[in-house]
Amino acid sequence: MKIALYYLLPSVLFLIFTIISSHWMLQLLFGWIALSLFIVSSAYWLNSASIFRKRSNGSIPWYSRWLFIPIFVFSRGYNFLARRYDKVPPIQRITNKVYLGARLTENDIPQLNAEGITAVLDVTAEFAALDWATSDEGIQYLNIPILDHAIPTDDQLSQAVRWLHAQQAGQKKILVHCALGRGRSVLVLAAYLFSQQNSRSAEQAVALIKAVRVTARLNKRQLKALRQFAADYQSRHHIKACLIANPVSGAGKWLQAQDEIIELLSPYMSLTVQQTSPEITAQQLALQAKQNGANLIIACGGDGTVSEVASELVNTDIRLGIIPLGTTNALSHALWGISAKLMPIRSACLNIIEGQSQAIDTAKCNQQLVLLLAGIGFAQQMIASADRERKNQLGQLAYLDGLWRAVQISAVQHLTVQFDDLPAQVIETSSLIVANAAPATTVLAQGKGMPNITDGQLDVTWLKNDLENQSAIGSLAELAFVGLTQITLDGNVQHCLAKRVQISAEHEINYVIDGELHQADKLDISIMPASLYVMLPVTSLPVSDQ
Repeated sequence: MKIALYYLLPSVLFLIFTIISSHWMLQLLFGWIALSLFIVSSAYWLNSASIFRKRSNGSIPWYSRWLFIPIFVFSRGYNFLARRYDKVPPIQRITNKVYLGARLTENDIPQLNAEGITAVLDVTAEFAALDWATSDEGIQYLNIPILDHAIPTDDQLSQAVRWLHAQQAGQKKILVHCALGRGRSVLVLAAYLFSQQNSRSAEQAVALIKAVRVTARLNKRQLKALRQFAADYQSRHHIKACLIANPVSGAGKWLQAQDEIIELLSPYMSLTVQQTSPEITAQQLALQAKQNGANLIIACGGDGTVSEVASELVNTDIRLGIIPLGTTNALSHALWGISAKLMPIRSACLNIIEGQSQAIDTAKCNQQLVLLLAGIGFAQQMIASADRERKNQLGQLAYLDGLWRAVQISAVQHLTVQFDDLPAQVIETSSLIVANAAPATTVLAQGKGMPNITDGQLDVTWLKNDLENQSAIGSLAELAFVGLTQITLDGNVQHCLAKRVQISAEHEINYVIDGELHQADKLDISIMPASLYVMLPVTSLPVSDQ
């Protein structure tokens, strides 16, 4: 690589100066410069921008600043002169909400404010960024360090494109910049523009940028990297998606949200929208979508809608997207935490757009899919009390009202239960839950904290027998304490892990699966590890200990 030689040759020259100099101060100065140049030359040979140790927030640690003072002094001097005599402005708008520019200084902040730019992607490795964390500008900032004239790794380019998609979905104006807005930033921005509308070629994406910023240019290695990204994107990222919406979920939230959802998702996939009705279920629509070749099916509704769609996707490579529009959205809450409650529509769409998928466990109860849990006693009675009319009137409070009614009754059931291959035992209880997943708010499943949806096991939680009303309330408080603190108390709550749970009784069992009521003589519940691919942030899932 030529640029590596540009650093190596002066490094050798300064090494010679170090050897022939007679004064120790000159030897120290020339040796310092020679070392800095040699390390940077090595970085170019290895295409490793990490030598500057620039962090994702744009800061460079003090030891790197001292080691590379000779490099930084030259870079800043050249950048100052090049910007001053450049033929183009430091910042230019390329498309409606996307800008390209040179390294930012304090003098550029007024233009950022004037343009309404609130997201900055910095792809330099050799320049420390402005400290956005302590400023009042409200800037979302990310650094992906790339050496000047070099190319990003595949992971870096994919990360940059995903981040830009997420910022655009958040309605932000974006600036992508390198040192002068000519090479590295052009490559990243061209990849992003291609991913927005992959009917254009890599060359057409670059031409779109050059039509505005005439100094933009890619070297041969950068253009090759862009072409490779385009080829990989077309083969791996073509998304044929079907969105299945339940128009009555959450008291009709779909009718209010459909325009926003379609506007957010449509630029990134070939999207078909279907609605359930009394004549056709979400499961039937999911089957049709699967037969039509969809590789992503988005369930838009409550937990019942999600469960119906997921039942057709288990043990396939088709990904499930979830947009929570129901009353509780317990599965969404279990999967990505509190963000399912805070602005759920936008956060759910961003999870789908960013293209992160992860395998989660599911279970079967009498051959019916279980995403969350199967429950006997309090859980079943709570759901039976919270009918559609009460949910429309009270929202999520309908479930709390139903639970209170169940606790008031506190009917004890005599169940014969077998865990895996252990001997069967008789359990007398007013509540038994077999959970694959449950958020912290589902207190009845918190026998040992939130169940792990990737551990390949079922969490079984039940309450001891012969509970009076006061004892039942105390047991619920104990469950809530365990769920919040992960500290198990020696009280009325019992818990175990199993891969298979078989339950029978002398009478017909009333039970609930993911919010739907059922009856059977006995229950046979088994785990299906890593059987469903769901779109969500990778960091939101617990890591299995298995």
